[in-house]
Amino acid sequence: MRVLVTGSAGFIGSHVVEALSAHGHEPVAYDVRADPAADVRDRDAVARALAGVDAVCHQAAMVGLGTGFADAPEYVSRNDLGTAVLLAAMARTGVRRLVLAGSMVVYGEGRYECARHGVVRPGPREPGRLAAGRFEPGCPVCGADLTPGLVGEDAPADPRNVYAATKLAQEHLAAAWARATGGSAVSLRYHNVYGPRMPRDTPYAGVASFFRSALARGEAPRVFEDGRQRRDFVHVRDVAAANLAALEASSAPGALTPYNTGSGDPHTVGEMAHALAAAYGGPEPVVTGEYRLGDVRHITADSTRLRTELDWKPEVGFEAGMREFAASA
Repeated sequence: MRVLVTGSAGFIGSHVVEALSAHGHEPVAYDVRADPAADVRDRDAVARALAGVDAVCHQAAMVGLGTGFADAPEYVSRNDLGTAVLLAAMARTGVRRLVLAGSMVVYGEGRYECARHGVVRPGPREPGRLAAGRFEPGCPVCGADLTPGLVGEDAPADPRNVYAATKLAQEHLAAAWARATGGSAVSLRYHNVYGPRMPRDTPYAGVASFFRSALARGEAPRVFEDGRQRRDFVHVRDVAAANLAALEASSAPGALTPYNTGSGDPHTVGEMAHALAAAYGGPEPVVTGEYRLGDVRHITADSTRLRTELDWKPEVGFEAGMREFAASA
């Protein structure tokens, strides 16, 4: 299979390229960092890149929370306009298979249950509550403590920052393209991806990267809130394998199918910081109590659908993955 990989020089995209090559496919690299002319917003350049292609693995995106709402136009341009240009070119050229780099951020907060009111959806985080160190969301009906659980793909979307809004818009665009063309689209809703080649020293990187950069400077990782926020840290090679499985599978035409893509082994941010510091041999993490309003408290995935329908399973365990990441260049 000849596969156009957008964002091919990036963190996840470069691993996808390697996985495709290792399994006998022909990846076609497309990344503005490697070639300034390879911008997914460039209609003519994208059309040329699609020549002779069987499928597209769309990894190119602006990621992370960034530096504030002033980044919104750039996020929308790169993520949503770029996806629209790509899909329009696919419609013109007859390419009918898409795997999209989705994200768990489309859910907003994770799944919560109240002992009295069952499954509930917490409202927006309140600055006053966070400033007082009350990080756990309360029941929107009675205010009682909630129990976090795993999020399934049928959970309602509730994007709570600009990046999340653009990732949901990408899915809507891909679904509209699939309906209009009869194409098949898969969105792999990545959880917290980490591993070798993860971007560093940028406000758009992930939390594992922030901690790794601090350790490299001889500094203690700074853990926001109380460190008990739950995440699903999934290794980048497992994510690349999920892309390969999605490309090789038979997908429903005329529709978009979302798949949570997580390890199934949730950990707190504090646990991750301690594991990484121990593996690196650096200072112990410091819990600061700081917070970012655009963050969510708990978000962990139920990846059963991906495991059962695409016969995928993660291979890199948490401790081994953190040791490798700590030692990576």
